[in-house]
Amino acid sequence: MHSVKYWEIIADNLSKAGWSWGCVSAIDSEGRTIWIVDAHRGDGKRFVVRSDEKLTAFRPQADVTLMSR
Repeated sequence: MHSVKYWEIIADNLSKAGWSWGCVSAIDSEGRTIWIVDAHRGDGKRFVVRSDEKLTAFRPQADVTLMSR
């Protein structure tokens, strides 16, 4: 059985609320992994979050789904 991660739940909720989203990881100039999450929708609203942890990058996006209800 696949264990669902919190970021997956947030991503699913974003999609259900009509947001398109993407997530990438990159290495910064100091060799650290960073995560960038971008959520946007057709009315021009957009949120971009950068973090050193994947879940932390998705957490502000969870608030976006609550505001769009």
